[in-house]
Amino acid sequence: MDTKEQYKQLISSLEDKAVIGKRDDYPFVVKPIPDSDEQGQLDPRVYQVQQQQAQAMASMERTIPDPSDMMKFVQTIRAMFGWVNDDITQTKVDTAYKTIEGSNGPISLRIYTPVQEGPLPVVVFFHGGGFIGGTVDVVENPCKALAEIAGAVVVSVDYRLAPEHAFPAGLTDCFETVQWVYEHADEINADPQKIAVSGDSAGGNLATVCALMDRDKGTSMIKYQALIYPTVNMADVKIDDFEWSLDQYDIRNHQELIVPSVQGLGQMSELILKMYLQNNAEPTDPYFSPLLAEDLKGMPETLIVVAEFDYLRLECEAYARKLTRSGVATKLIQYNGVDHAFLDKTGLYPQAEDCLHEIAKDIKRIFL
Repeated sequence: MDTKEQYKQLISSLEDKAVIGKRDDYPFVVKPIPDSDEQGQLDPRVYQVQQQQAQAMASMERTIPDPSDMMKFVQTIRAMFGWVNDDITQTKVDTAYKTIEGSNGPISLRIYTPVQEGPLPVVVFFHGGGFIGGTVDVVENPCKALAEIAGAVVVSVDYRLAPEHAFPAGLTDCFETVQWVYEHADEINADPQKIAVSGDSAGGNLATVCALMDRDKGTSMIKYQALIYPTVNMADVKIDDFEWSLDQYDIRNHQELIVPSVQGLGQMSELILKMYLQNNAEPTDPYFSPLLAEDLKGMPETLIVVAEFDYLRLECEAYARKLTRSGVATKLIQYNGVDHAFLDKTGLYPQAEDCLHEIAKDIKRIFL
């Protein structure tokens, strides 16, 4: 069996082995490792990548600048973000480059359009990278694939990054892009009544905060949000039903890789706070830590995707609970055996492609 056929089988297994249930009154789907029945360990593809990354980090430790030299540190960290992934599209997806004018200056967009009659649903997508890094290049292949699978226009936003542009500059770029899409939908073969937002990690934060702003302003542009392992409690505070603990992770094997990976992401929070907020807001501001919003009533239907071995998983679960208590239709999908930023590995990790299929299912159900 060739590699492509094996990959297709892994995708099928993720669908076939899914365990569908309910947790805290919201639909909860667990997708086990597709080619293993073992629990509490890494997917074999993730294990291989994490070994490579651990070796690379060990060799880099002496060359990473001290965080006190902020710009040198940021440049080094930015170079570490992302992954070379694959174009998994099977049909033609057009790519257009457009620059719109925002209140902070020009905003560059990449617009991916499947060859279909419109007007089509539209997904405004925000890349991850801790608010200080990441690029539209890293998410180009996932965005193209989502456009094809969902039959939707996908608009990827090259928003401003910290520390050069502190909060709320990047968020403003993102919300103004949603406004532009709503007002100019006919120019991109899109339906202004069928707007969704999505993003991974920090991009998931920006997506859901855009939805929160949309609700607060009463503009009602966003009808669906797909949040891929979003950071929603950057203040890292304990609330009534949430307190982070490593004990809540079922780790039976590969501890030497999983534990540093999970804890390492959490340890970056303080540094990101310093570089992104720059005293422009409190860490508890709901437009930075949306889990701490007073209530989430009126938010759009929500899909939250989490990785089993991700520091952010527990706060994502808390966000799903709060959305559900607020009357928001919410579903959470957990991919077992994978870690943070798995979407970057589209074409390598079957979970990345399956995640795009799950988002596409919702878009078709809601909008088509």
